[in-house]
Amino acid sequence: MRELPIGTSASIRVPASSANLGPGFDTLGLALGLYDDLTAEVIDSGLELTIEGEGAEVLPRTEKHLVIRAIHLGLAEAGVSAPGLRVHCVNRIPQSRGLGSSASAAVGGVALANALAGRVLSDEQMVHLSATFEGHPDNSSASVLGGVVVSWTESTDGETEFKAVSLAPHPSLRATALVPSVHASTNEVRKLLPASVPHIDARFNVSRAALFTYAVQHDPSLLMEATKDRLHQTYRATALPVTTEWVERMREAGLAAFVSGAGPTALALHTDEFPASLRADAVAAGLRVLDLPIVAGVEYS
Repeated sequence: MRELPIGTSASIRVPASSANLGPGFDTLGLALGLYDDLTAEVIDSGLELTIEGEGAEVLPRTEKHLVIRAIHLGLAEAGVSAPGLRVHCVNRIPQSRGLGSSASAAVGGVALANALAGRVLSDEQMVHLSATFEGHPDNSSASVLGGVVVSWTESTDGETEFKAVSLAPHPSLRATALVPSVHASTNEVRKLLPASVPHIDARFNVSRAALFTYAVQHDPSLLMEATKDRLHQTYRATALPVTTEWVERMREAGLAAFVSGAGPTALALHTDEFPASLRADAVAAGLRVLDLPIVAGVEYS
């Protein structure tokens, strides 16, 4: 294994993401124009980790930090090692809000490793490595590939492979996120889901997820129907009352709205301006309103 020279450095930007997008549970995702900036430099020994912005007061400054774990995984995959690392994270993606903060950290670490090693990892390797930390590739593949993604898993000889493809969204499409102040634990919210669902609900979601892939590329007017869901949002509604309220309010206003990931952010896809009255009401209710373009994946500099 080749050891990287001391002084080797890299900088990357990794976008936020939204997953599920209504019917595409653990499958559909999109990259959003809100970024964490990460830099890394090879030093002679040890770990120096600094963090500013979102989560700076609670995130660990040790090898347990997800970015650091992902860097080590990426370096190993690239066939290189580093005697020590100096890493700086500028976090802008809200933590535990359904905008892919943990997936972005995983992607950021793998991307930093890839940059330090000379960009030797393919997009396919990046998608797989980043997804191993969460066990499903919808958020992380969106941050790697950008645009709207369809992701899936394959099993070969007992080994799981995470895969994804990117779709170019309709050029008029934009997103608005309503971000509550409360946090949501993906693991805890997942516990609310039943072990099985009625066949008719599964069929409903298959049709809407298929429709979504057409609507998001070619006809956004179909997104209201294409973002309907029967697999997860209803079961989570009692745990996410604010999210549920705002998803319903936006849909009543004609916006294709849904729970972003495991929540609590509510996200709407639209082509016209976000209604001023809804924006004012959301701000008055203490929600952050973020107008976010759908963007390309991780950026290297």
